[in-house]
Amino acid sequence: MDFFYGQESLSIIQWALRAIVAFFFLFLIVKIMGLRSISQLRLLDFAMAILIGNVIAHPLSDEGLGLKGSLVSMSILVSLYLICLYLMSKFIPFREFVAPPPVSLVKNGEINLKNLKKARISVDDVLSEMRKQSIVDLKMVALALWEPDGEISFFLSPEHQPVTKSDISITPQPFSYPHAIIKEGKINYKMLNHSPYNEETLKNNIKTTYNVEINEVLLATLDQNNQLQIFLK
Repeated sequence: MDFFYGQESLSIIQWALRAIVAFFFLFLIVKIMGLRSISQLRLLDFAMAILIGNVIAHPLSDEGLGLKGSLVSMSILVSLYLICLYLMSKFIPFREFVAPPPVSLVKNGEINLKNLKKARISVDDVLSEMRKQSIVDLKMVALALWEPDGEISFFLSPEHQPVTKSDISITPQPFSYPHAIIKEGKINYKMLNHSPYNEETLKNNIKTTYNVEINEVLLATLDQNNQLQIFLK
């Protein structure tokens, strides 16, 4: 366990052990922090990412620094992060301080210059985000909000919104999400157990219909009507 502590020099194996411990500890930390920490970064998440990266990087490059101190520091930072998340869920003023409410940038086709300055973004930034969402005219925008994670949400005026099936009185089909029953030549037995197939009938179906073996299938999905769709390698 000498690699945990600061030394004048480390062997290649000790450097490797430090990297392995740091990797798995960082993986554990991210799991504890949750998916929020690796999605669009908000102020709190960004601060945590910078701090954790800085804390873990130094002992991996400087043999004079022990690893133990970094792991303790990271544990304390994650504890503070989880406490902040708890306070945000319980106290609205604290939540609005850490993650401010959205700021209106455009309303009824008109840009709010005061809020643009508050958000520290330019008109070009708004136009760029409009292009990404295929919005060609500012007058089409009923509302544009600058979100706490830095994204801009656009809401079109009713006359510019796409026509839906409900608008023209067409009864839509129920939503159906196809499930992967084969991935990269391997059967997903968990999904297979919830399908009308067993391993033998599945193989026979694919062989009869597509004249291929299971290991030649890149992806096979099964919809709510138990229809197979095959994608070959």
